[in-house]
Amino acid sequence: MTATILAPGTVAELVGDAVTAPSMHNAQPWKFVFSPEGNVIELHGDPDRAMTRTDPNHRALHLGCAAALFNLRVSAVQHGLRARVRLLPDDSRPWLLATATLDGPSDEDHELAALHAALRRRHTSRFPFGDEPVPDALMDGLKSAALLEGCRLTVPGDWHIETVLGLVRDAEHREDIDPLVRAETSAWSGDTEAPAGRPGTAGTPGTRRDGIPAAAFGPRSSRGPSPVRDFGRDRPAADRGWAVFEKRPQLALLGTPADTRVDWMRAGQALERVLLQATADGLATSMTSQPLEWPELRWTVRDPLEVMGHVQMVLRLGYGPAGPETPRRSVTDVLEIRG
Repeated sequence: MTATILAPGTVAELVGDAVTAPSMHNAQPWKFVFSPEGNVIELHGDPDRAMTRTDPNHRALHLGCAAALFNLRVSAVQHGLRARVRLLPDDSRPWLLATATLDGPSDEDHELAALHAALRRRHTSRFPFGDEPVPDALMDGLKSAALLEGCRLTVPGDWHIETVLGLVRDAEHREDIDPLVRAETSAWSGDTEAPAGRPGTAGTPGTRRDGIPAAAFGPRSSRGPSPVRDFGRDRPAADRGWAVFEKRPQLALLGTPADTRVDWMRAGQALERVLLQATADGLATSMTSQPLEWPELRWTVRDPLEVMGHVQMVLRLGYGPAGPETPRRSVTDVLEIRG
């Protein structure tokens, strides 16, 4: 156990790495609280940044926060520390999702340290990928990354890929005819100023530090539906252009045996581990969550030929543009240091 309290600057660096994680609509639904006594960082979910229509049970919120937790673990090892994590440590505090007690120095988890360089290079790409297949050796490495976090990553066969793409189109149609869902997506899209009422903006309008900016929308599909969400549908953006997306995207399904909050926390960490490993391997990535947002569609995403209880995320992998960096809230917005 470290006898010295971590310096505030070190804690800020750890959290700065953590918040590079992906989250639904880049809402960044997390808060961190550092207690010098014991060197403990608490990870809290932020209900003000939840998607009340498309994520009413907060499953996606848990995934995003857990991805940030994994980044915190990576950063800790990079700083010569070890993060001893407890998931959902207090039933009386449902928004306290995890605690990380930092001690060290650590000579463990060298594989985590190797992922640190990918933290700020990992970006969601809503651009077309090439047709070059992901080599089996790389895919096996991604499957191993998921297993290290207690989850499974499977590659569906051609027939099930068609099923999943059909479910994506079904989900998009449902969103088209649901004004509340469209309004929720639109609220987190585009380069509008940060609304005065948006959590984390301190009531001051200005350039927003969350959401999906127009530069990250990617081009419109010029031939049929694309395998990525179109954030520009209700937020027209100039110069998006048109492009032909891959006819048969390379998809992978990340899943867990059960569907509890603990499973969500494990899945979010596995998701980020897979995404970082893919980035380190030179792959571009995006996530296709639309059919998972509709309970009546989610079960069908599961590949019946695989031993997987519940799909937590659909990943798209391949070779193509990495995608632009998306904004992040400042560390001072998301970190509280107790006296």
